[in-house]
Amino acid sequence: ADTVAEIRHLLGFIGGSGCTFVRNAESHDSAAAREHIEKKYAYAKRWIDTAEQFIEYTATKSSVSGEVYRVICNGRDEPSADWLTRELESFRDSGGG
Repeated sequence: ADTVAEIRHLLGFIGGSGCTFVRNAESHDSAAAREHIEKKYAYAKRWIDTAEQFIEYTATKSSVSGEVYRVICNGRDEPSADWLTRELESFRDSGGG
């Protein structure tokens, strides 16, 4: 699998989702969420070898508070890691990556 392509896809998915992201009890739109996760990725990329690690290290929880990131999309509220892992699997199943 092409990790860089998978991470790019996930960043695009986040930014284009139109979902609400809850981080440290504050709601953010999808563009702000993508920007935040890109900043975390820029810092952590030296430790990231897989798209799963990208999700774990940048898009799962606050590195400051430890609070889990949540996504509210189409009336469904779930941990961001679950939402992104499902999208990664879908992307791989469709021949992406």
